[in-house]
Amino acid sequence: MLNQSNRFIPALLVGGHAVQSTVTVAALLPILGILGTTEYYPNRELNHPPNSNPMREFLLIFILAAAVGSSAANRPNIVYIMSDDHAAHAIGAYGSHVNHTPNIDRLAREGAVLTNVFVTNSICTPSRATILTGQYSHINGVTVFNRFDSSRMTVARLLQAGGYYTAMIGKWHLGSDPAGFDRWEILPGQGVYMDPVFYTATGEKTYTGRYVTDVITELGLDFIRNSPKGRPFFLMLHHKAPHRPWEPDAAHGARFAGEWIPEPETFWDTYNTRTDALHENQQRVAKDLTRRDLKLVPPGDLDVAAHAEWLAVKPDSVTTEVDGKTVTLTGEALVRWKYQRYMQDYLATVQSVDDSVGKVLDFLDRSGLTKNTIVIYTSDQGFFLGDHGLFDKRFMYEESLRMPFLIRWPESIKAGSRIDAMALNVDFAPTFLDAAQLPVPAEMQGRSLVPVLRGRVPADWRTSMYYRYYHDPGDHNTRAHYGVRTRTHKLIYFWKKDQWELFDLVNDPYELNNLYGQRGQEKLTADLKAELARLKKAVKDDDQLANEQLPNGVDGPVAKLRGK
Repeated sequence: MLNQSNRFIPALLVGGHAVQSTVTVAALLPILGILGTTEYYPNRELNHPPNSNPMREFLLIFILAAAVGSSAANRPNIVYIMSDDHAAHAIGAYGSHVNHTPNIDRLAREGAVLTNVFVTNSICTPSRATILTGQYSHINGVTVFNRFDSSRMTVARLLQAGGYYTAMIGKWHLGSDPAGFDRWEILPGQGVYMDPVFYTATGEKTYTGRYVTDVITELGLDFIRNSPKGRPFFLMLHHKAPHRPWEPDAAHGARFAGEWIPEPETFWDTYNTRTDALHENQQRVAKDLTRRDLKLVPPGDLDVAAHAEWLAVKPDSVTTEVDGKTVTLTGEALVRWKYQRYMQDYLATVQSVDDSVGKVLDFLDRSGLTKNTIVIYTSDQGFFLGDHGLFDKRFMYEESLRMPFLIRWPESIKAGSRIDAMALNVDFAPTFLDAAQLPVPAEMQGRSLVPVLRGRVPADWRTSMYYRYYHDPGDHNTRAHYGVRTRTHKLIYFWKKDQWELFDLVNDPYELNNLYGQRGQEKLTADLKAELARLKKAVKDDDQLANEQLPNGVDGPVAKLRGK
C-alpha cells in the first residue's frame, strides 16, 4: 500500500512475526535505472514517469522491502569515518615513523588493515563522488571541483531505500545538497577549523569557540544515539582534518610544537630521470608553502586585503627564534624548518582525528553496538609528507595514490588480518551494499570487498588498476596524467605533454628511476601499454572529459551552495 507520504508499507512475516518495513518511494525511484527507469516525477500522484511500467516499479519496491524485512535483524550498522588527506604512512598500523595513532590502530588489531587500497583520481571532490557512486570520474561526471549531480544513483540512496537510517556529517565538498540521507549537517566547501559553520537543508549554525573535529564527532555520536531502534544505520562521518592549512587546536598543537619529525628518504629528490611534470609542479615544501601554512604572524596594521596578501606570500627567508636566539633562515636551513612546521601542524590535526576515532569506538562499546557494527577508517586519498620534497597529492606516485583502509567487522573479519589484495575507492559503495545484503547495481564499476575481507579472494580478482587525474591547468601546476599500476610496476602517461614514466616498484619502491625509453625495457613497456589500453577501455574512458575543465561548483558560502 501507499500512504499519504508516498511510503510503501508492506506487512511481512519474519520468524513468525508480522514486521512492518517502511521504504520511501521517492528514495527508490531514482534507483529504478537498474530496471530501465531513472527519472523521478514528484508532481504525479504515484510518481510514475510517462510510459513507465507501474507493476515493474511495484515489484522492485516489494522485493527490496521484503529483503529488508527478512534480514533487518542481522544486517550490520555501518560507520564510515573518512578524513581528508591523511596519508597511510602517518598511521601506526602502516608503519609510520612520524607519529602514533593508537585508536585508528585499534581497528587493525580488532579487524583488518588493507595494504593496497588506491584512489582512482587523487583529489578531494572526485574521490568523494567515486565513493558515493562506485564509478570512475569520467562516468559520474566529477573530474575536478565541479558540482556533483545529487539526482544520480548513490550508495546512500540505495541503503536508505533498503531500510537503513542514513546520515552525512562533516565535510561533503560536492556542492549539491546531500541526497539519500535522513539527516545531514555539513561544512560549506572546505569549511574552517575554528568556529566552523555547519548547514542543513533549512538552517545553519556557527559553533563559536569550537574545533571542527570535535563538533563533527559530537554530531556523529548524536546521530547514532538517536537512531531508530531495530533499524540499521549508515553514518558517513567526514572530517576536515588534516587538510591544508593544518590548523590544530591548542592542546594538540602544543603536543607537537617541540617534536622533531624525521625527514623522508626522498625529501631532497632532484627529479633526475623524471619527466617535465615533476619539475614543473608547485607543491614543494621548499618553495610553495605560504606564510599562512607556516603560521607566521602578520603585522598588526594591515587592512583585510593586505592581510590576506601578506599571508599568501611564499617566503624565501624567515626570521624566527631558534634555541632562544633570533635568527633569519634561508637556503637549506629554511627548507628544513619549513618541513618541521608543516609536519608538526599536520600531525597535530591527525591526532585530533585519532582521538575522535577513539571516542566513536568507546561509544559503540558502551552502547552495546560493537558486535553488529562495521567501522571503517580511511581518507579520501593519500598525501605527500615531504616525500619527493612535496606536500599535497594529485600525482600517481605511491604516497598520493595509496589510501589507508582499516575495518572492524567482528562477525566477518578475523582480528589482526592483513589483506594485500588490490582494492580501489570504486569498491567502497559495492562493499557497503553487499555487507547490507542489498543488490549491487550493474552501473557500479567497482567490486564488493566482502569476500576479500572474509579471507576468500576471488580467483579473478584484479591485479592492476587504472588512474586518471584531470585538473590541468589547476592548483599546484600538476600536469594531467593517467596510468596503470600492477603489483610490480607502474606506467604513467602525461597526455598533454606526451611524456611517460615507468617504475619498477619492487626494486625502486620510491619511484626515483624512470625506466621509460631505456634499453631492455621494450617488452615491459609494451605489455604495460597494452594493459593500460585494456583497462581504459574496460572502465569506458574514451577521453570524454579529458580536455574539459568543468567550473568550480563546490566552494563558497552557504547561500551559494544550499538547495543545489
